[in-house]
Amino acid sequence: MVVTRVKLTNWRNFQKVDVRLSERTFVVGPNAAGKSNFLDVFRFLRDVASGKGGGLQQAVSARGGVSKLRSLAARKNPKIEIEVQLANGNAENAVWRYGIGIKQENKGKRRILLAYEKVWRGDDLILNRPDEQDQRDAERLTQTYLENPSTNEKFRQICQFFVSVSYLHLVPQLLRTLESVAGGGSGEDYYGKNFLARVAKTPHRIRDSRLKRIEYALRIAVPQFDELRLEKDDAGIPHLEVKLTHWRPGAGRQREDQFSDGTIRMIGLFWSLLESDSLLLFEEPELSLNDRIVSQLPSIIWKLQSSRGRQVLLSTHSHALLEDPGIRSDEIILLRPDKEGTAALNASSIEEVDTLLKAGMTAADAVLPHTVPAGVDELSL
Repeated sequence: MVVTRVKLTNWRNFQKVDVRLSERTFVVGPNAAGKSNFLDVFRFLRDVASGKGGGLQQAVSARGGVSKLRSLAARKNPKIEIEVQLANGNAENAVWRYGIGIKQENKGKRRILLAYEKVWRGDDLILNRPDEQDQRDAERLTQTYLENPSTNEKFRQICQFFVSVSYLHLVPQLLRTLESVAGGGSGEDYYGKNFLARVAKTPHRIRDSRLKRIEYALRIAVPQFDELRLEKDDAGIPHLEVKLTHWRPGAGRQREDQFSDGTIRMIGLFWSLLESDSLLLFEEPELSLNDRIVSQLPSIIWKLQSSRGRQVLLSTHSHALLEDPGIRSDEIILLRPDKEGTAALNASSIEEVDTLLKAGMTAADAVLPHTVPAGVDELSL
């Protein structure tokens, strides 16, 4: 399944959002426009659906509570609302719709409560909360049916989809820590801290196959690169090891603590693309990479995800990345900050942008000018 449409009300930067997603979607906007917050919608649903550590309660609390999630532009309607539509592949009609409204109790315990929870299968509404039991016992509204295996049987396919969502914003400095190489840490590994442990736990035939594909790409992108492999030290701790061409035999091997930031991020990016078929969220994949490499990322992502039927959603403001002539207007979501919160628009709905892209202009030239802060030329003053 893929996400085809997202509706938001009072979610972080966004007072009102209604956008469509493609199998490859670029979220573009200026700094602090809400690119990360838009991606966080899917991380939030993943945290709720997983039920680990508290489901809805933990997912909201980990983000600072309702007051931090609710848009500052919220007025008469204080609820935070999310609706996601899912379809099989490129199908236009939604197979599933999941909607959730969140509020905070006004008095007493000030609990995090469900304002509503709804599930549609096609056009049939198969879950509509609060129901009679919820009305009799408000404590039930502290949990979603989504996070509870005993109540999500009729729509478990949605739950499994959300739980499988992958997110990567790999921070090279975290990967180099001793805790990382020892496989320590707990919880969801959003920033690559346990990346080496994940690689090491992969069945060796699958792992070696993926590393060979990554090795081939790195030979092209990294000077003097020759070989990539996973090795364990005397204490049994896994390490990524590369061999570099060198005039001194045996002197050209390095471990991850010696890799450049760009090499680490490329390895993490390629591994994540090969790792599963779930929705994949990328946070600014261009960081630490040469512009010529960045310019190849859209086509690399397309080739890897289209063959697997996978959906990739990434945030960026990179000119090099958006220079790819294959990026269509229906693959871009443009964020525009305003006094009443950030607006999110499909580029295909903006006549000027859509016309320029269809005329052959790249997204870098047609879209990025709309993300330039007013008065930026005065910054040097």
